[in-house]
Amino acid sequence: MRLPITISAILMASLGFSAPVISQPPLVQVAKTPAPSSLALQQFKINYRLWRRQKISNYRYEFTRSCNCLPKATELVIIEVRNRVTSSITYKATKQPANAELFQQYNTIPKLFNIIRDALIRKAANLTVQYDPILGYPTQINIDYNSQIADDEIFFTISNLQKIN
Repeated sequence: MRLPITISAILMASLGFSAPVISQPPLVQVAKTPAPSSLALQQFKINYRLWRRQKISNYRYEFTRSCNCLPKATELVIIEVRNRVTSSITYKATKQPANAELFQQYNTIPKLFNIIRDALIRKAANLTVQYDPILGYPTQINIDYNSQIADDEIFFTISNLQKIN
């Protein structure tokens, strides 16, 4: 009598192993934004210190931005800084003054470092920065804050920085 019960128990157990599990919820994978690279943070610190050591308070540089924004905000401008304060922003092509509000966040080198710092703090999905090897200022900044959102990317080019009197 025990043999039929044992065989029945084994058969039931074996059927349970091959039956699909319906009661469990489907596996959901969540894409997480990666933590900021320690290398990016290290490069930021080194170059920010290098820039500050230069103690350059009067300079000009060319600035362009690529973004999903107003066309006038993406034209090449020359930004001039005197005593660490922006003194002028002009369009390079026309030599006409630019709307300063369009460039308010980017109108000094320390403000550009703040943009990089913010991207590191916010754990941007992608942050690529190139720095000038001698003066330490950023020459290219590419930020994608969230890879799942279209049109939140920004790209800056900083070139021809010159110390002025």
